[in-house]
Formats: sequence, C-alpha cells, structure tokens
Amino acid sequence: MPRKSYLLDTNVLLHDAHSLLNFADNTVILPLAVIEELDRFKKDASENGRNARQVSRLLDQLRTQGVLTNGGVTLENGGLLRVVVSKSNSLERLPPELCSPSVDHQILALALEEKQRSNDAVILVSKDINLRIKAHAVALQAQDYETDKVSLDTLYTGSCKLRLFQNQIDKFFRDQRLEDLEHDFRPHICVTMKALENPQQQAIGRYDPQQQAVLPLKALPAENFWGISPRNLEQKFALELLAHPDIHLVTLIGRAGTGKTLLALAAGLHAVTDEQQYSRLLVSRPVFPMGRDLGFLPGDIEEKLAPWMQPINDNLDLLISHFEQGRRKQQRHQELKDLGIIAVEPLTYIRGRSIPRQYMIVDEAQNLTPHEVKTIISRAGEGTKIVLTGDPEQIDNPYVDASSNGLTHVVERFRNHPLAGHIVLSRGERSPLAGAASELL
Repeated sequence: MPRKSYLLDTNVLLHDAHSLLNFADNTVILPLAVIEELDRFKKDASENGRNARQVSRLLDQLRTQGVLTNGGVTLENGGLLRVVVSKSNSLERLPPELCSPSVDHQILALALEEKQRSNDAVILVSKDINLRIKAHAVALQAQDYETDKVSLDTLYTGSCKLRLFQNQIDKFFRDQRLEDLEHDFRPHICVTMKALENPQQQAIGRYDPQQQAVLPLKALPAENFWGISPRNLEQKFALELLAHPDIHLVTLIGRAGTGKTLLALAAGLHAVTDEQQYSRLLVSRPVFPMGRDLGFLPGDIEEKLAPWMQPINDNLDLLISHFEQGRRKQQRHQELKDLGIIAVEPLTYIRGRSIPRQYMIVDEAQNLTPHEVKTIISRAGEGTKIVLTGDPEQIDNPYVDASSNGLTHVVERFRNHPLAGHIVLSRGERSPLAGAASELL
C-alpha cells in the first residue's frame, strides 16, 4: 500500500493528545505554526490545556531521538513524524481571499507545498469543517479525525429480539431462566422473546453473564421507584439496569422526553434511601449553555450553578411530588441536599477525586469528550455506580459531534464488559407535544 502523508491541524492534537501515533506507518506532518498555536493553550486548566501539555511532552521526548525538522523521527508504530517550516512566500500559493496570515491559511499553504514536492498523497486532517471546505476549494484532500468515531447507525442498542418455540417460552416462565441458547449474547443485554407459533405470546429478560442465562427482570418494588413506574418496554429495561447492584456502569441514550434523567434519579433515590446500597446520590452535568451565553453570573458557587442544575432540581421535585401524594411525605430537594442524601455538583472539579459508595449520575454526557468521560469513570471508588445519560443528537460542545462524543465512545468500548449495561430509549413519554417536537422539529 502506498505511503500517505497526514498534515495535522491544531484541533486534532487538542482533541486527542495521542493522535500523532494513530496514523499507522504513514508520515505525520506538523506545521511549526501548529506547535506555536499549542503554546497558547499550554497554561489552560481545561481539557485543551492538558492535551496541549501532553503533546508538548511527547514532542520533547521525540526530539531527543533525531532532528524533527529534517528527515523526521521514526515513531513507535513505524510511522514518521516531521515538523515543517513554511517558506516566507508560501501564502502566495493561495487565492487572494485566503492570503491573510492566519494559522489556518499557513496550514493550507504548507499542505500545498508538501503536495507539490512529495510523491505521497498529502491529506489535511482537521476537525474544523470550514478549514476542510477551504482545503477542498484549493484542490487538497481533507478529512476529519475519525479514529474515535462511532457511527450512530450501528451503535449498540442494548436490546435484542428472539423468536423461540412455545415450549422454550414456557420453560423460561417455569424455570425462571433460559440457557443453552445458540446465540452470542452481550453482557446484560435486554431480551424480548416471542413465540414462533403465537407472536402475541412473549417474555422479557436480561442476559446474566455470570449465570450465562437469560433471567426475568427483577420485580419493581411495591411503591415503584419513588412513585415512578415504567411506561414502555425500554423503560422497564432501563430500570432493570439502573437498579441492578452488579451493573456498575449504565449508559442511557435517548431523545428529549424519553425519561433518561427521571428514571436515573428515581432509581438512584430508591437505591440510596430505600435500599441503602449507597451513601448518597451524586448528580452532575457539564456546564454548556443552549443558545447565547449570559456571561458571568453573580453569587457563590451554588448560586452560579443554579441555572445549569435547575433541570435536575425540576426532576427531583417531580419525584418528591409523587411521594407527597402517597403514604409518606418526603423533603423537598433542598432538604435532601441539607441531609447529605443528594449532592448536585459541577464536573469542573472532579479531577483527582475518589468517589466511593455513591450512586453517580452524569446528565447530558453527550457534551463530554472521550477523555473527560474516562476521567469521570476512573474516579469511581469501591461500591460506586455511574450512570451516563444523554442524547448524541443534541450537542452544545463545539469540539465533539454525534459520533465522537464521550457518551457514544463509552457505549462502544463497554458493550462487551460484564460490569456495564446499556439501553437506547426511543419512545418519548414526557407529553404528546414533546414527543411530536422531537420527531418533527
């Protein structure tokens, strides 16, 4: 196969600090302007800053092995890394509209230089859509960085359907288990079984990897989960995963109104207050505004976070109101926080923490990068359960998209792991109007 040369934009390195090593045995080209741009990010406390520092350390290590700006340095995967300096008149290769000395235009000019003097195919790799369009306009090959991409069309749904004989369905109800099926089940996949002779006869269950059998779903508690009961099959599957103590990581994906956050909160409150399996319920979400940002907010940290965490408080109040109509009266969400039963915190300060024996819900996880999700999950201490909820089609983070965000990344990587469960919720239950909006708008 002919060798290729991949010229990387700064945003690729900021997205994945190890991207230099992900181009097999091809040549990786870094414009000097990209390294200069990395220098501007190195002091940031954000994910971009951490990745910029990590790339700088890697380059510093590689420069001891050879001269980066001459023949380049051989990478551990057999590829070659070159740092290239543009010629003083390189911008003259670009159309007049692109002759301003911006970093993007310097990258385009350098890519054109490499294309002219190299026998290899030169491909510009950038996560900037507009830069890829400009590259196409000047006859350059350009592509997105797709190493960590997950196609939503083939994303694991967490459930499957089986057509079985009637006697097998009867055996499942009789023995409360079904094994020795000629089917390769993923751990904790939720199964809908229908009889071949009568499709109306069906059963539902979950594949248990320890017992290597399909088991019935656990019965709901007598009072449901804080007054919440499943309205459809997918929600039954979701509550099964959320309530099971041996499933330590649960991912819920669904459109607005499918009940992701409400189900997670209800199951978490039940596990903390009724079952006392965890010391507290910890709820968090990334801070990204929808639409124009309002700027800095006054007050202490709790007052600043109030607008971002209000959706969580709305769901908590809904759950509490269900109980107030029942046999016992529950405290409002602020009283539960004062008692230490619930904590609502931002994700900003989670790095370096250890979180033992807690039921942790991360809402709107589609706005996180794969590295940020890794940071969160690696904080889990002994006995902690982590639930990630989100909708990959509603992303506010400009640095990720539907197929490269942390939530879909976790679903793909953990789909065969016995500690993890996943389900996709597709049916909206918030209201007929909300369901219609999700489908039509």
